[in-house]
Amino acid sequence: MSAVSSHHKAKGLAPGRPRPAKALCSECGLCDTYYIHYVKEACAFLNEQIAALEAEAHGQSRDLSSEDDLYFGVHQDMMAARKKAPIEGAQWTGIVSAIACEMLNQGKVEGVVCVQNSPEDRFQPEPIIARTPEEVLAARVNKPTLSPNLSILEEVEQSGFKRLLVIGVGCQIQALRAVQDKIGLEKLYVLGTPCVDNVTREGLQKFLETTSKSPETVVSYEFMQDFRVHFKHEDGSIEKVPFFGLNTKELKDVFAPSCMSCFDYVNSLADLVVGYMGAPFSYQWLVVRNDTGQEMLDLVQDQLETQPVSSQGDRKNAVQKSIPAYDKGVTLPMWAARLMGVVIEKIGPKGLEYARFSIDSHFTRNYLYVKRNYPEKLDDHVPEFAKRIVEQYELPKE
Repeated sequence: MSAVSSHHKAKGLAPGRPRPAKALCSECGLCDTYYIHYVKEACAFLNEQIAALEAEAHGQSRDLSSEDDLYFGVHQDMMAARKKAPIEGAQWTGIVSAIACEMLNQGKVEGVVCVQNSPEDRFQPEPIIARTPEEVLAARVNKPTLSPNLSILEEVEQSGFKRLLVIGVGCQIQALRAVQDKIGLEKLYVLGTPCVDNVTREGLQKFLETTSKSPETVVSYEFMQDFRVHFKHEDGSIEKVPFFGLNTKELKDVFAPSCMSCFDYVNSLADLVVGYMGAPFSYQWLVVRNDTGQEMLDLVQDQLETQPVSSQGDRKNAVQKSIPAYDKGVTLPMWAARLMGVVIEKIGPKGLEYARFSIDSHFTRNYLYVKRNYPEKLDDHVPEFAKRIVEQYELPKE
């Protein structure tokens, strides 16, 4: 039997059945399909292989002697951008949706793997293969919950599509890259978003009820560069809650174990990454990793206002102080949290330095989580670039 068809004898796991990664499963959807045949190799939490897959996807692994490569992965270009004419209802200005629509309109792909929400629940993800721009636009706005994007891989293969765009986050893309030559595609485009701290649907509800003044009207939210969580509500209003005022003790267990064990914040294996953390307010941060990523960006270049990335401030003292504060579940009174947020916004890290702050904070936290909960996995699971980042800081003595 050929490599393309050997997996057909396998059968996806039924809902509720234990997954091979057990508690570390990120529910990427691979195990819902007959591609479970490859799970031991493909799963980001069973077989960390970012460096090897970077070399396959981009023609090179990151240069660990370069700070930009160390933090942000292999890339040809980085910039800040926003659409001149924003897409109504988009989480930001709609760059991801615009690229996906153009990929379909210009015949670059036959389908786009993206995530709509279920009719019953605005935050319940529903992966689809969009075949029209209208279906793409129906998927706009991030779903901050674990999402089985790869559950549609059987449908992709059975559709006979040869050219496909997949939009996804790091754990999904690592698994996809590991099996992409088994799907029968002639061309795969990968448009990624940075990802950190996803939750189950129940965990999301706890986060909203603990943090927002009106959890039932939240449309979307993001942890922003001003050190506040921005909640967008149905009436268009924005509620801002300081990071330092979050109920850390109550929320420490709300994030998925997979997210607490992830070191691919920047989606290293995507062709093009569109996020926000390395850009100023109202702009998005674009990372072009290879020629395929540039090809996608070229489709919307004339729709964008761009500016060079910049970097300001020094993150290291703030990161070092945040390590024990998070570890001990420290929560400041709201007045003090707001004051600290104002001070840090004025003098704290900005641009790429803010992005490094966020990466450092999460990598140190996640390193400690793996060390304490999965010590046998620590050496193999933490990538070399993450180890080098964590080594800059003094961690709590165990």
